[in-house]
Amino acid sequence: MIVAGVMSGTSADGINVALVQIEGGSGGTETTAKTTGTLPRLPQFKFLAHAEYPYPKNVRQAVLAAMNATDASVADLSRLNFLLAELYAKAVLLTQRQFRMKVELVGCHGQTLYHQGKPAPFLGFKVAATWQIGEGAALAARLGVPVVSDFRPADIARGGHGAPLVPFLDYLLYRDNRVGRIVQNIGGIANLTAVPRNASPGQVFAFDTGPGNMVIDAVTEQRFGKPYDRDGTIAASGEVLESVVTQALRAPFFRQKPPKTAGREEFGREFVRDFLKRCGRANGRDAVASATALTARSIADALKRFVIRRRGAFSEMIVSGGGTKNSTLMASLAMAIRPLGLQLRFSDEFGLPSQAKEAAAFALLAYQTWNRQPSNIPSATGAKSAAILGKISHA
Repeated sequence: MIVAGVMSGTSADGINVALVQIEGGSGGTETTAKTTGTLPRLPQFKFLAHAEYPYPKNVRQAVLAAMNATDASVADLSRLNFLLAELYAKAVLLTQRQFRMKVELVGCHGQTLYHQGKPAPFLGFKVAATWQIGEGAALAARLGVPVVSDFRPADIARGGHGAPLVPFLDYLLYRDNRVGRIVQNIGGIANLTAVPRNASPGQVFAFDTGPGNMVIDAVTEQRFGKPYDRDGTIAASGEVLESVVTQALRAPFFRQKPPKTAGREEFGREFVRDFLKRCGRANGRDAVASATALTARSIADALKRFVIRRRGAFSEMIVSGGGTKNSTLMASLAMAIRPLGLQLRFSDEFGLPSQAKEAAAFALLAYQTWNRQPSNIPSATGAKSAAILGKISHA
């Protein structure tokens, strides 16, 4: 079966579409999956193609304004939900045409507007919540194939954080009988999956390490009027403000034990405002260099605090996501993890382009859902049991 995965991340820079071929692995039944809480037989996965489409400038501005907004128009949010579905449909159709393939199923992550994986007080109750928009019914109608969307609520309903969900793909692709691997994705938020050597699914754990590109992008935009630091050239020309990075790493999130998730709620407007305030009158290049160092060091700090208990247990870090385009960030990360005995590698070396990984993951999750199989990993999300994720919209 050819499945399209559609991803638009917290950076809100656009749409990623991955086409993958998935076969088999649908052993077991829905009842068995729910009651045993274990993953079923794994399918065969083959990456086929990938394409990226930037959001129109006004759409990106609307998405960023809606994220974690304290004041928003319900009408505009509803319209944005349907508008994004049209953009997702166009992206899938263009990708099919470009690579001359016809998809049979779509897995669409949607655009996260709010994510709070940990219950918090609300109207006298404690509630966890998440919201990804991009109307699945509209997308299915435009494409003429079933669409699986809204993946995260099923995990939250079982007491999980609703994230990270990519570990299912990480386990499928990167498990090894001899090598322990850290699989690090750097999108708007950075998250890792730890896959010990010869691991069973229950031994895999994962969590968000902190900001990925999000703070770097925001600082670059505010100081230079550019949406991101292309190739890390601005950061490379600046000096890291050590006191600023040290203070930023004292944020409560970094000390919080996994499972944990992050978003603009933790590293959005308010965090960036405080970060730039600490930078004071420093050169803008130094501010960008410091934001870049924060991402690299927060990843290394998370590894030291929560993952690497003994040297040699893990020997490789496999990196993916938009952050891989930032050569300054990659150099800083390689330096930060070297004392931990980790070699930096890229998902491209394993046949999956860095930019395609998250979209490919949601194609895989959609396939699992279509076959009534679970795809969260409770040891990663904190859920009480395995869950069949998402909602299906039929064409």
